Order: sequence, then structure tokens, then C-alpha cells
Amino acid sequence: MASIFSKIVAGEIPSYKVAETENCYAFLDINPVAKGHVLCIPKKEVDYLFDLEEKEYCELQAFTRRVAKAVKQVCPCTKVGVAVLGLEVPHAHIHLIPLQTEGDMDFRKHVKLSNDEFTELAKAIAAKFE
Repeated sequence: MASIFSKIVAGEIPSYKVAETENCYAFLDINPVAKGHVLCIPKKEVDYLFDLEEKEYCELQAFTRRVAKAVKQVCPCTKVGVAVLGLEVPHAHIHLIPLQTEGDMDFRKHVKLSNDEFTELAKAIAAKFE
């Protein structure tokens, strides 16, 4: 059975897409730790990040870097934090979270955004993606 992320890539489940390439996809986390929290995934479903083939892994990392630069332009922050947990969804993914302090990387806390806020944020990040 396909993961929720594979269903997002296939368009079966809607997402707030911020970037896409032939092999990678980035979208806003719908339960964000901070405004601008993005998930970057390979389109190919692989459970564990480090099980990706080296070329796929490097491509995802380069894509994630480009997305992080776009996030930083849109969401005022000191840095964009990176986290790889991978236990909740069996599809490799990288979290990008705008941070002011290290304490902002707290997955027990979440911010609420309206549909309009998600939509506008996704459009703004997508516009900065290079």
C-alpha cells in the first residue's frame, strides 16, 4: 500500500506544494512546528533516507538545500533547521523548520494556520524556489 506521501505525489491527496523536480517534491507540513515548516521527499517511495541510492540521496539533499533557501527568504528566521526522524511515515523525508533558537525545533509544539495562510505561504515559497 502506498504511503500518504506517495499519494500526495500522485495527486490523490492535496498538498500545499512549494517545489517540485522530476524526482523530488516539497510541501508544507499540515501540522507545522513553525510557520514555513516544509517536508522534502523523494518521489520514489523508500522508507529510510539512508536506503536511497547515493545519486537519489544527493539529489534530494541538493533539492532540500534549494527549498531551504526559499523558505529563509519568505519566513524571517535566524536559520532553517533540518531534521530527519522518519518514524511516523514510511517514506523518506526531511523536515525544514524556520528557527530563531534551537528550542524552536520542538515537535511537541505546533502552530495553527488557516487554509488561506497555507496557500499564500506555499505560493510565496514556490516563487522564491530557484
